[in-house]
Amino acid sequence: MLNILKFLQKNLVYVIPISMLCGLLGGGYVFDARPLKQLIIPVTFIMVYPMMVTLNFRSVLKGHDLKLQLTTQLINFIIVPLIVFTIGKIFLAGEAEKYGLWAVGLFLIGVLPASGMTVSWTGFAKGNKEAATKMLVFGLVIGALAAPVYTKVFMGATVDVDMLHMFQQICIFVFAPLIAGILTQTYLVKKHGKKAWQEVYKPKFPPFSALGVTLIAFLAMSLKAKNILANPGDILTIFVPLIIFYLITYSFLTIAGKLLFRRQDAIAMVFGVVMRDLSIALAIAMTAFKEQGLTIALLISLAYVIQIQSAAWYVKLVPYLFGSAKAVDIQPLEQKSIAG
Repeated sequence: MLNILKFLQKNLVYVIPISMLCGLLGGGYVFDARPLKQLIIPVTFIMVYPMMVTLNFRSVLKGHDLKLQLTTQLINFIIVPLIVFTIGKIFLAGEAEKYGLWAVGLFLIGVLPASGMTVSWTGFAKGNKEAATKMLVFGLVIGALAAPVYTKVFMGATVDVDMLHMFQQICIFVFAPLIAGILTQTYLVKKHGKKAWQEVYKPKFPPFSALGVTLIAFLAMSLKAKNILANPGDILTIFVPLIIFYLITYSFLTIAGKLLFRRQDAIAMVFGVVMRDLSIALAIAMTAFKEQGLTIALLISLAYVIQIQSAAWYVKLVPYLFGSAKAVDIQPLEQKSIAG
């Protein structure tokens, strides 16, 4: 079973589109998808809890990278929300209700930064994983508190935003798994030791998160399948603003990173901003906005495809954009140790 989940985790680039296609065909032609809505909360917990268990909260207190962390969160909570709000106004300005709801989905992506994949992709690109972990923790907490307020202020004219209800959903999908994750990690470290935690228990959790992502993508597509099949052009309409959003953020962050920070920190900042927390955004969309949430969730589900694919391509481009890790990071350290 665990080997199957690990396979899902390593191949999310392919598994998520396949899962969404299965949901589209299943919900459109094979079965009645409406009862599946009851699975949203338990599947979301399966998706979020493993990410929380593996977070290294102690790393938040380490290091001296205030400039890096502050810059990242300023981009996350000032620049990115303005970008997604503007893109939504330009590309999702149709008269039908669905356009406004897709704009809400795009905005939710913009105010919920730092997914669990932030650290993983930073590691793949040989960036600063400790800094990326801090970005993840700070972004998670700030985003959870700011999302209801931001959504009300920016999107209140488009959709009815019940701030209290939205915050309650955030507590269910963020703070409850967060507390459970801290308690689980503390218990296992105390009982089995740090070495066993790092080598035996910690690696077992992320594959379950991959399962949750796969299932939630399937659910979202199943529940909206009939609408999508009736209006296939909607997919293209949604993809355009999503692609523009990721192109703008990757370009802006690459330039800012090269100008402001060393290679490892710049890479951490890129993934600390670009890897939006689509899991929590999707969970909030499907529970906090009632029936309208399914339309909002469609855009967020499709964002998974672009986000994962773009991250994989960006890792391949990192040596050309920032130089190789060995040449840029390791060599100066070796010279410093020789000189010292």
